Amino acid sequence: MGKEKVQKMKKPKTRGQKILINLVVTLLFGLVGFYLTLPAINLHAEEFYIFVLLLCAVYILCALVTSGLDLRGRGGVKEYFSFIKSQCLPVGILVVVMLAVMMVGQLVSAPIFRASAYRDLLVPQTGDFTADITQISFNKIPTLDRDSAEYLSDRQMGTLSDMVSQFEYSDDSTQINYQDRPVRVAPIAYADLIKWFTNRGDGLPAYVIVDMVTQQATVVRLSEGIKYSFSEPLNRNIMRHLRFQFPTYMFAEPEFEINEEGRPYWIAPRIARTIGLFGGTDIIGAVLVDAVTGECTYFDAADVPNWVDNLYDPDLVMGQYDYHGTLVNGFLNSIFGQRDVTQTTEGYNYIAMDDDVYMYTGVTSANADQSNLGFLLCNLRTKETKYYTAPGATEYAAMASAQGVVQDLGYIATFPILLNIGGEPTYFIPMKDAANLVKTYAMVNVSRYDIVATGATVSECERAYVRMLSNKGITTSTGGSGVTATGVIAELRSAVMDGNSYYFIRLEGEKVFYSVSAAQNSLAVILNVGDRVTIEHAAAEEGQEILTGYSVTRN
Repeated sequence: MGKEKVQKMKKPKTRGQKILINLVVTLLFGLVGFYLTLPAINLHAEEFYIFVLLLCAVYILCALVTSGLDLRGRGGVKEYFSFIKSQCLPVGILVVVMLAVMMVGQLVSAPIFRASAYRDLLVPQTGDFTADITQISFNKIPTLDRDSAEYLSDRQMGTLSDMVSQFEYSDDSTQINYQDRPVRVAPIAYADLIKWFTNRGDGLPAYVIVDMVTQQATVVRLSEGIKYSFSEPLNRNIMRHLRFQFPTYMFAEPEFEINEEGRPYWIAPRIARTIGLFGGTDIIGAVLVDAVTGECTYFDAADVPNWVDNLYDPDLVMGQYDYHGTLVNGFLNSIFGQRDVTQTTEGYNYIAMDDDVYMYTGVTSANADQSNLGFLLCNLRTKETKYYTAPGATEYAAMASAQGVVQDLGYIATFPILLNIGGEPTYFIPMKDAANLVKTYAMVNVSRYDIVATGATVSECERAYVRMLSNKGITTSTGGSGVTATGVIAELRSAVMDGNSYYFIRLEGEKVFYSVSAAQNSLAVILNVGDRVTIEHAAAEEGQEILTGYSVTRN
């Protein structure tokens, strides 16, 4: 009798009630899932399809639960699934459609069918190395790699007693040009979740900037803290903030930068798929997020402000060139025959030119041997890319050659920077010790990587390298670096050093002296104050008062 009352009280749910329960559970799961995973609501985003399929799976699972999960009936599994099918038919159709779209989308986006489109994602121009890559002043040559810069940043954080217990270095730096100097900049982060909870009201009070030339790390304190960053766990997380503002946009990982006034921003490149449904990843714009206020401003790629340095990721650029290099003569040739097939080498570095950051990487043959055919330079703000023919050693071969010179000291070669020294493509390689501190520098000729010069300073290394080029007969001049100064002689002095006569020339309006060897420049002996001359000389390091002059001519 009691069982009959319980059964009367538990009325079976109607079909509509079951569907409502399934929808509510799926909706709640979807809201939580969206908040955590942040998929772009975009048909070109693969994560969107995965998210929808996951919601379909949740709905079907709920339908199984609300249907009783009783497989012991007479009809067995067949009858049970027939009943489920009646409740989940629309969802089942959606699953089939989504899977079909994904498969077709992958097929029509495949390089085998769209080789020419992939090849043309990046078409580099042919550049003139000597004309395009001018001698960079020594006060603009980065002497650190990323690991060394971040080591210095982390060590600088340890000197700030009022911050070190609450905040830590984020290990997420970006190389930029700041006030015409190459630097790495990174936000600090909350030390842990408790520190976030107690400090979230004021935000992150500073960021760290490392001068890549002087190797000076500085913690820059802000009058108003950074509220939006990756270390925020909730709504102010930079990715969550972007997703809620732009639910349909696909984003590459935002980069931290500062404008010329030192205000912090996040640069979030907007991704587009330009080939088929999922292929041809490229950048079509960017959202600039004020890291303090969270204000978002969208720019098309052509309109991004000039102070922004990192719109295109180096890996994206290298991937696009690899398509160009491998598919230059079609898809089949990229596999069979491989005529004229080229690819980028492993690794890249940055060069600062014309107040922009350029990505440098080598180009080698399909066999990826120990020689380069040339190299690429890509402006990471505009994606303007040039290819330079310069046969020679790969970056890693040059690094091994440089390490061999200082093997007794155990120094480790960093990834090279490409420089123009005396019109010669030259690898510049800072050498660091086991503590990640730069101890010396090396220059390796790209075409002759047996020509290796080292020095305790950049200028000392350059002087030794130029002498080697001259001794080997590679440079026909006295070894000039391509930097010239023209003016009227205001002051002229002489001295004998190591048995050789040197003349020290100061031009009007300048404070530096140019040291010219009389043995290599006999004209120096008959120069007088008031003569107008042109001096080819070494690039200057910051604060340097005497520069090495390679040649002098009277105008």
